[in-house]
Amino acid sequence: MKEPDDQDTDGGKSERSKSDGRQSHSSRSASKSAMKEDYKSVEDTTGKTFTEGEESYLGNDESYVEHLEGSSSLFQDDYVESIGKSQYMETPVADAEEAEEDVKKKIPESFFYDYMELASMPFVTPDSNIPLDLLTLVHSFGYDCRKRANLQLLDSNMVLYIAGNQLILLNLKTKEQTYLRSSSGRGIGVIGVHPQKTYFTVAEKGVFPKIIIYEYPSLRPYRILQDGTDLAYAYVDFNGDGTLLASVGGNPDHTLTIWNWKEEQPLLRTKAFSQEVFKVSFNPEDDEQLTTSGSGHIKFWEMALTFTGLKLQGSLGRFGKTATNDIEGYMELPDGKVLSGSEWGNMLLWEGGHIKVELSRASGKPCHQGPINQIMLDEGEVITIGSDGCVRIWDFETIDTADTIDETGLLEIEPINELQVDKNVRLFSMIKMNEIGNNFWLSQDSNGAIWKLDLSFSNITQDPECLFSFHSGAIEALAVSPLTYLMATTGLDCSVRLYDFASKTPLVQMKFKQGGTALAWVPRLVSNGGAQITAGFEDGVVRILELYDPKGLTVFVGRKRVSDADIRLKQVFKPHTSPVTALAYDRDGEVLATGSKDQTVFFFEVERDYKPIGYITTPGPVCQLTWSTASHPESTLLIICENGYVLEAPFPTIKEEEEDHDVVSYEIKDMCIKRFHFSSIKSKILRLIEIAKRKKQKELKEKEKEERRKSLEAEMGEDGERELQGEEEEEEEPLPEIFIPLTPCHILCGFYSGPGKFWVSLGGYDSGFLYHCEFPPYDKSSDITEKKDEPFDFRLLEDTEDNPITTITFSINQEIMFCGMQNGAIRVYILNKNDPSLTNMEDYWHFSMHDNNYGCIKAISTSFDDRFLVTAGADSNIFVFNIFSEFELKEVMKAKVPSPRFGIETEPIPEDIEDPKAYSIENARRKREHDKLMKEGEEIKAEKRERIKALRNQLQKLLQMNEELPKHMQFKQTDFDLDSKIRAEIDRKTANKIQQVEKELAWEKEKHQLGLMKLQNRFRDSLESDTIVVHAIQSDHKISSYRLVKPSKYSKSKRPSQSERRASKFERFEKEGTGRKDSQRDTGGSISVPEESIIEKGKKFRPKTLSEIMVENQIEKTRKLILKAERAQLKIQQRKKEWEEMYKSKPDDDYEDPKDVQAIKEAQLYMGDFNLKTAPDYKIPEHMRINAAKKEEELGYLDSMAYSKKMHMNKCIVSLRDLKVAVIEEIQCLVQELKNIQSTLHVSKHIPIPQIPQIHPEEVPEKRFQYDEESLLAFKQQQMKNQAEMAPQVEKAASAGSAGSFLRLSSGKDGDLTTRDSLSRSSKASVFNLDIPKFMEFERTDPTEVELEIMKRDEIKHLYMQQYLINRIKELIVTFDAELRLLRHQKLKLDTQMKLSDLHHVTLFQEMLLLKNFEKQENILQERVNSLDKEEQDMQWKINETLKEMEEKKNEVAKVQDQETALYAGFQAALGENNKFANFLMKVLKKRIKRVKKKEVEGVADEDKESDESSEEESSLESDEDESGSEDEVFDDSICPTNCDKGLFELALQLREKRLDIEEVLVEEKKMIDNLRKEYDTLSKKVKIVATNLNMAEEALEAYQREKQQRLNELLVVIPLKLHQIEYVVSGEIPRDLSGTLVFSNHSLGRLQERIVQLHEENSQQQKLNKEYRERRKQLIREKREMAKTIQKMEETVNQLMVSKFGHVINLEALQTLSVNTTLEELKIKKLRKELSNTKEMKMWEEKIAQVQWELMMKTKEHTKKLHQMNDLCIEKKKLDSQLNILQNQQGNAFQGPRKADTVAREKVTELIQVQAQRILALKEEVVLLRKKGGLVLPPIHSPQENE
Repeated sequence: MKEPDDQDTDGGKSERSKSDGRQSHSSRSASKSAMKEDYKSVEDTTGKTFTEGEESYLGNDESYVEHLEGSSSLFQDDYVESIGKSQYMETPVADAEEAEEDVKKKIPESFFYDYMELASMPFVTPDSNIPLDLLTLVHSFGYDCRKRANLQLLDSNMVLYIAGNQLILLNLKTKEQTYLRSSSGRGIGVIGVHPQKTYFTVAEKGVFPKIIIYEYPSLRPYRILQDGTDLAYAYVDFNGDGTLLASVGGNPDHTLTIWNWKEEQPLLRTKAFSQEVFKVSFNPEDDEQLTTSGSGHIKFWEMALTFTGLKLQGSLGRFGKTATNDIEGYMELPDGKVLSGSEWGNMLLWEGGHIKVELSRASGKPCHQGPINQIMLDEGEVITIGSDGCVRIWDFETIDTADTIDETGLLEIEPINELQVDKNVRLFSMIKMNEIGNNFWLSQDSNGAIWKLDLSFSNITQDPECLFSFHSGAIEALAVSPLTYLMATTGLDCSVRLYDFASKTPLVQMKFKQGGTALAWVPRLVSNGGAQITAGFEDGVVRILELYDPKGLTVFVGRKRVSDADIRLKQVFKPHTSPVTALAYDRDGEVLATGSKDQTVFFFEVERDYKPIGYITTPGPVCQLTWSTASHPESTLLIICENGYVLEAPFPTIKEEEEDHDVVSYEIKDMCIKRFHFSSIKSKILRLIEIAKRKKQKELKEKEKEERRKSLEAEMGEDGERELQGEEEEEEEPLPEIFIPLTPCHILCGFYSGPGKFWVSLGGYDSGFLYHCEFPPYDKSSDITEKKDEPFDFRLLEDTEDNPITTITFSINQEIMFCGMQNGAIRVYILNKNDPSLTNMEDYWHFSMHDNNYGCIKAISTSFDDRFLVTAGADSNIFVFNIFSEFELKEVMKAKVPSPRFGIETEPIPEDIEDPKAYSIENARRKREHDKLMKEGEEIKAEKRERIKALRNQLQKLLQMNEELPKHMQFKQTDFDLDSKIRAEIDRKTANKIQQVEKELAWEKEKHQLGLMKLQNRFRDSLESDTIVVHAIQSDHKISSYRLVKPSKYSKSKRPSQSERRASKFERFEKEGTGRKDSQRDTGGSISVPEESIIEKGKKFRPKTLSEIMVENQIEKTRKLILKAERAQLKIQQRKKEWEEMYKSKPDDDYEDPKDVQAIKEAQLYMGDFNLKTAPDYKIPEHMRINAAKKEEELGYLDSMAYSKKMHMNKCIVSLRDLKVAVIEEIQCLVQELKNIQSTLHVSKHIPIPQIPQIHPEEVPEKRFQYDEESLLAFKQQQMKNQAEMAPQVEKAASAGSAGSFLRLSSGKDGDLTTRDSLSRSSKASVFNLDIPKFMEFERTDPTEVELEIMKRDEIKHLYMQQYLINRIKELIVTFDAELRLLRHQKLKLDTQMKLSDLHHVTLFQEMLLLKNFEKQENILQERVNSLDKEEQDMQWKINETLKEMEEKKNEVAKVQDQETALYAGFQAALGENNKFANFLMKVLKKRIKRVKKKEVEGVADEDKESDESSEEESSLESDEDESGSEDEVFDDSICPTNCDKGLFELALQLREKRLDIEEVLVEEKKMIDNLRKEYDTLSKKVKIVATNLNMAEEALEAYQREKQQRLNELLVVIPLKLHQIEYVVSGEIPRDLSGTLVFSNHSLGRLQERIVQLHEENSQQQKLNKEYRERRKQLIREKREMAKTIQKMEETVNQLMVSKFGHVINLEALQTLSVNTTLEELKIKKLRKELSNTKEMKMWEEKIAQVQWELMMKTKEHTKKLHQMNDLCIEKKKLDSQLNILQNQQGNAFQGPRKADTVAREKVTELIQVQAQRILALKEEVVLLRKKGGLVLPPIHSPQENE
């Protein structure tokens, strides 16, 4: 083992470091109490982290020490320990924090922390003599292969990985390990390496864990990052340049933090996600972008600058239609897209937070079978690794440009290369090794290995190499040799491994089908050499393995290298049906006990080859078996069950050799087993602790109270005593209740303390104590499930409330107890001698080694001599420790592997039990008994069947006798039925059985159907046409068709270029569009015509107003004027453009066509130089350059041509086959006619009938797949007969059956093979046959002469027909055979062509493969050439633009100079002649003065006028001095001289200002021209450089093309030649060596010969053209001169006409383009339209008002009429009432009683009144309603009575 401080070679220094470590430990132990006192302050900052029980222990340590005699402290926690360490050990950090109170100082680059102060140290109880280095880590054999990113590379030889609480640096060459301990002691979460490999980071676990960054290779702590997460880190990653570090935490916070790690400062922090986050990484191209992925999500982050500062903004990836899944591996692309994996193995391309496309392989196969765990980009290729053990390489450009092509969102791509590492490999991560010239990678296999992979994919690629192999997953069991330093381990990864832990060497491993669960090394009493190991497995099998040194075996010649150790299977048996959990040999080695989860314990007799003794059942799953030691009087077995039961079984009785076949079971039922059912007492213990604590507190309070009373009496006297009496006593809180958990806690481990006594450790609620128990006396009648037993003693274990002991072992002298804890820590107790009761458990040593979360220690054991301690955990780690000894081991130790037994190599290896469903020993015995019973039952059934058979035979005899009787005496069939219901029931059962059989065979039927379908898809559907062999009829000639498969991928479709594909799509769209438009024109247009005609008619019938006519006229007038002006302007512009183009296209006098120049140059250069392709200086023309795509198209064209020719030939052969079928049918008809004719002729005149040809099965291969029931039955019978024969005979039977079926079906069903001619002939034959029977119906009499004559004529006719039919048959046969031979000749020629095409196909394919190898580099070179060419074109364009600008500026300068000249000329004209002030005024005009620029004038406008005048005077003086030749010529230009014209003087000043403006413009223009010239020079230099680079790139490309051509020339091309085609003859003979010959095709040779003639003709033609062009040039020069004179005359005429008409020359273009003021005209039109609309609107409102008034008048009239009606009705009612009253008064006296007529009249009147009253009410309501609407309000109607 190496620590960072052990790297110095000075021995004294290492000793000094050890002593320093011990001193620091002693000081730390001494400060333990101070740490406990400081715990309150720690708890204030971190919150309550302990349970109630622990808090109760904190209060009073001393009282509990007195109560429990064993413990020196009641509380100690790793968290407090880590906090204490950070407070008392990290002095540099504390000093640094004190130093940066106000201003944060920058940490120096050379600052380092002290590793010894950071690293976690073992805890030792204070004031104990236990050394700090009681256990020293020697070696680690494990590897946590399922931990993410647990394989990092520091350099080419140094690997870094986590092992529990250790960080291991493994040298790949020397296999030496260096260890770094965690600082928290709670494990390491994740590690990462700096991009420059100079630092590595260790992110830990624990409460507020740290990130420690170490410097490499010094391994000194460089920086510490704190407060990044709550409990553990999940992943860390550096950015591209290593300046930033990103970390993400685990549960529960998942905090994402960005660190400036060199300053130990967090820059940004946020919550990454609510679920587990697997990974975080920076974008390699942009440090401001990050990506995180994890459980069911992927998130994209960006550092955004907001108004509150820099923040992390995350965008969650939306899966959309894709199922949400866990994303393990991903990669950021350079353009911001992200490529991720998925759980089902496809790749997802993310863009903008959404899935752009999902990538899979062809035919829907996933990219990997299972999740993709890592994706990387290396050298322009994408590498993916998956759980299927494959590494696949993909093309980056294909992935980067991928896009969806349909609604599925899937895109199919294929990998470039792939590597299958091995079987049962699950690749988890991969990292590249820095080896120059190699492409080696290290890979983490989650099935327990580290692989070295070569991804160069070349001819010398190495096979995958497994560098290290480990256990995968939890290690279930461990056993140590009792004789030497050997160790065996097993786990659920189905392997048993052996190690030499003294020499730190893994020896050998053995794989099985099931995982291992238990191990035991066979004691020396059984195997003297310690060479046997017993292993239990999860399928209940127990195997005896034998270890031996293969070097001791006989050496054979040619044997491979011999390993140091080997294992062989010695014996195997299966006692259990569930996993074997415990194995134990008794102290004498006579009995092996095996325990299992199937709640049984099996005993075996070891001496008799593990013969089964029997088994006992247990009340729960067995977790541990322990035999009593030699100190016990009897050998007993301690059986510990998980569910709280402990049993003690006596030594089983071994029976003598006897037959046990009659025994049904191995179960031992008469064994006296003691039972203990554990009952929880933890709550009672806690209650006792609380009582003792309160008692101690009460005593202290009483003592304090007494002291206080005494002090108060001394001070205050009696008043003090009264004050004390007034104080009330506090009420005590209730004691904790007694609690017993409902489900018993699991017993984790236990051991004997004496006869009938044992210690146990429990988990769950009962953890924290060791319980001492005793078995109650044996009671057979008691029920163990109801019985509860309590332990009689216990021992408190500090800090095990949530961390119980899982396994215990002792040293040889029983003075040291080694405990393995649930959190992966090791605890060592120092015991008294001969103290099985553990009376003294005060001193202990505690250190965390395995992972604290999932690294529970499964097994712990010491070596045979107590020098080493070995631990195995659930985190796959195996640690070997050196136990402290006063005598240090300096010699190199190595374990001795047992020598092989004599004859071990000749012993047969027993047959292993590989089937997990195999019978166990007990089940096999029960199966044997069951089979015996079944056999007896079958014998009884056979006897019954024989009796039934005899009765059936008797019944058959009776039925036969019945049939022999006369019919009237026979019994009917129903008479034999005893009961008709029985037969009906039998029929029903038979039908049910048939239905049941159909159901049972439905799956089989479906299976065979699917199998047939798959076979058809695989072998038949891919065939385009099967082989058809057509035989000739008379000869042996035959012709066969081609067996064609569907076209290959090359011939399916030509791969179009992008432009072609776009053009075809556009054309298709155009066609669809035009068709759609035509259809719309045909349908919609015709429908819309009537509507338009109706609208137009309506418009025609409606007269237009005057205002509308005015508006339209105005618009039309304006439109015409504008259109006319626009046309004139357009015409002028077009004419100008044509003139400009014409002038631009005008060549210079010395212009030469570049194409002609280039052609002449090439002709001069290559005249007479015809290089071959094999020449070293051969230059490949541009049009002849070939690439893989073109070659692929060529290959596809060849395939399609061959396919079409073969297809055509197949069609011809099929038509020939159809012709043969038609011929045979016609021959059949002719033969039938011939037979009918011969029936009328004499036998002597018969001609032999030719044999009818037959159709061969080969001619109709499709009939093989046609069958009927008869053919199937025949096939089945033949198959049953020939079961022993192989497939060929079966195929013959099937072909015979198919042929027979064809012959049966051809007559009726094969109508498709017949032709119309054959049908017509057969119909004619049938008609001919009908006449003959009619003739034969007459009776035979003596014929008359006429009849004889008729008979002779018929005979002659029949003879002729016979001969004709025979000749016709021969003609058909001969014609068919001739057709076949002709087609056969054509096919032979085609076969020759096809063979040549196959040879050409091979050549093309080889060329395509070669071109694909060159394609990548060629594309790179071509891209460089294209980019340089484009760059040159861009620069040339810029140069041309610069030249244009320079030309424009020169023209502007010329114009400005012309203006200056015109200015002087105008002034000279204004002066006139003989002006005496002309010189003065000209000097004034030409005087140079300094003028302030406009911007400067604006800037200094606020200055004093005096300064302005002085500056002007100075500037004028300076200008005068410059202008004049001497000082005498100075003059004043500010005052006009006397007698000088002031107007001219003012004009001179004004023109001077204009002159100065012109000069300024001229200066500016010249400056711009200079700048443009400089820019032009710079661009010219750049163009030269780019041109040079372009030439170099083109030369490189040309060289590469030449190399490619040379490689293509190396390919062999097969060309068959006949002798007459070889014209290379030496001395009249063909030479043997034809290597110097050239092969031309006839076409090429003819073309070359024709080219000679063409060149001669072309030469003479060019001479003629040259002469014609010279003459033409002279003529054009003459025409040009004449045209110039004509133009000059026309210009003079035009100018004279303009002067005569306009008075001066005007601009005709301006005159033509003169147009109207469009804005004014538009406003006028707008005004007219507004007036028209306002008039219309006013008219509309007037019409509406008139309509409403009319409606109001009509409503008023209606209401008045109704009121009059109501008034009349009221008057009428009043009159009727008065008349009624009068009648009643008059008639009342006359009649005493009422009459019938009166009653009827009264009723009528009453009804009338009611009706009128209703009408009145309705009218009133209507009146009220009309009043509300605004109608006329009438006065209320008064009744006549009211008026009176």
